[in-house]
Amino acid sequence: MDTSGSLSITHLIFNASPLVQIVMLFLLGLSIASWTIIFSKSNSYKAARAKADEFEDKFWSGIDLNNLYQECIKKGQDLIGLEVIYSSGFKEFVRLINSGPADQEVVMDGTYRQMKVSQSREMENLESHLATLATIGSISPYIGLFGTVWGIMHAFIALAAVKNATLSMVAPPIAEALIATAMGLFAAIPAVMFYNRFVSKVEALENRYINFMDEFATILNRRLVRVRSEMNMKSNEIPQNNVQPSAGYSQKSFNHPLGEEQQNQYSRARVNTQSSPYQTPGVEGDRYRNSSRSPLQGQ
Repeated sequence: MDTSGSLSITHLIFNASPLVQIVMLFLLGLSIASWTIIFSKSNSYKAARAKADEFEDKFWSGIDLNNLYQECIKKGQDLIGLEVIYSSGFKEFVRLINSGPADQEVVMDGTYRQMKVSQSREMENLESHLATLATIGSISPYIGLFGTVWGIMHAFIALAAVKNATLSMVAPPIAEALIATAMGLFAAIPAVMFYNRFVSKVEALENRYINFMDEFATILNRRLVRVRSEMNMKSNEIPQNNVQPSAGYSQKSFNHPLGEEQQNQYSRARVNTQSSPYQTPGVEGDRYRNSSRSPLQGQ
């Protein structure tokens, strides 16, 4: 108590039993860890949404996919979210095409599988430390309750040796013990609240990544069908003595994202007469972009 006879929280903390003080110190550490995770994950999710918006706007603007891939490669280790998924999927797609004539289903399955692996890794990064936040929210009240029970138990044991116990003798030790419960709730409530909020953000980003994977796979599949159809038409028009049937079938028919410049006669003619097969649909992308964004992502 202070000079006016009122209880001071600081005084109660420093005069609590050693075990209760250890509990309070542990809860203070959990609270600091919880708020550190909260601020860190808030910034991470904000950056992930901003990067996804920026990449989708660029992707659906009609940009050549080779150029977009080169832009992603220049960023190196700074790729986030959709950039990682796109880079891995496009690289695998061209690698399968350049490996030789392959069934269309095999090419698309391998491409989608590679994007799925990248998407899973991105989700692991987004979900990191969320389990710690959930654990803090779950155990903090029980740890505080343990300190309270222990403090009250020792308070009553001490009072048992006193013949005439008064309220002024009972109140301080009980108040000391109850501070542990208050600290447990102080650590648990923000952890639980932000954990639930972060889970909804992760789910929104996951749905967004999956939607992009499906849309990108559809674009690649449509381009693959069109280019192979044009190749078959060209092969029927060009005399057989000027055609090498299998050489460069896949290697020459697609611009390589790693910067290979070799192109056969058909490739040069196609580049001069039509746009790149690796080009997003532009205006058509507005419909995909608007439908793929979750209403939760702006929260």
